[in-house]
Amino acid sequence: MFIPPFVWALHLLACYLTAAIWCAKYSGSAASFNTVRIAIGIYTLLAITVIGYSGWAGFRRHRHLAADLSHNDDTPLDRYRFLGKATFLLAALSTVATLFVAMVALFFGNCD
Repeated sequence: MFIPPFVWALHLLACYLTAAIWCAKYSGSAASFNTVRIAIGIYTLLAITVIGYSGWAGFRRHRHLAADLSHNDDTPLDRYRFLGKATFLLAALSTVATLFVAMVALFFGNCD
């Protein structure tokens, strides 16, 4: 359940550090900002893959023995399925947050 937000936080940190270090070292030169965009794209693909796998596992857990999808009973199966649903929803939220972090690279042309 904690993996999707953790991967999003790592993605945010990696993107920020990559852009900050690149701009600190190469801001004055004619170096292309496309290198940072490519790195952020790779980070994003890796993060979305891990988050997607975690979300898929949560969805399968939620649908486990899915004759009835309610979580009204206090049984181990209902708790198991509720945690699966919570994991799936956190994965969806983390996917949106990761994409918003990556979209910033599309709007910046250089470090200035």
